[in-house]
Amino acid sequence: QVQPVESGGGLAQAGDSLRLTCTASERTFHDHSVGWFRQVPGMERKFVAVISARGDRPYYADSLKDRFTISRDNAKNTVYLQMSNLKPEDTAIYYCAVGTGQTGMYPVAAYGQGTQVTVSS
Repeated sequence: QVQPVESGGGLAQAGDSLRLTCTASERTFHDHSVGWFRQVPGMERKFVAVISARGDRPYYADSLKDRFTISRDNAKNTVYLQMSNLKPEDTAIYYCAVGTGQTGMYPVAAYGQGTQVTVSS
């Protein structure tokens, strides 16, 4: 099973940009769609974005598509989430998720441990 690992979270101010990174050691990582979710403590985990195995089908939550960009570099076994014009409401734990197939997000095969993003006003 592919196990993703996130990095790149941290503290930011409103209006800043951050780039999250998701990697996996398994060679089959590039055979799977990969996405991002986020979760605020006490709330349900929410979908953010997903990209196909080939990297040609990005899809976003409607409320985030103007500020977030998902991309991948299969040569590096890495998926990125570029977040711009951050807002305090973007504060959450961000989880990388590996899809079971090559397109779409569901069903999710595995989640990473998560990386905290905190945005101050």
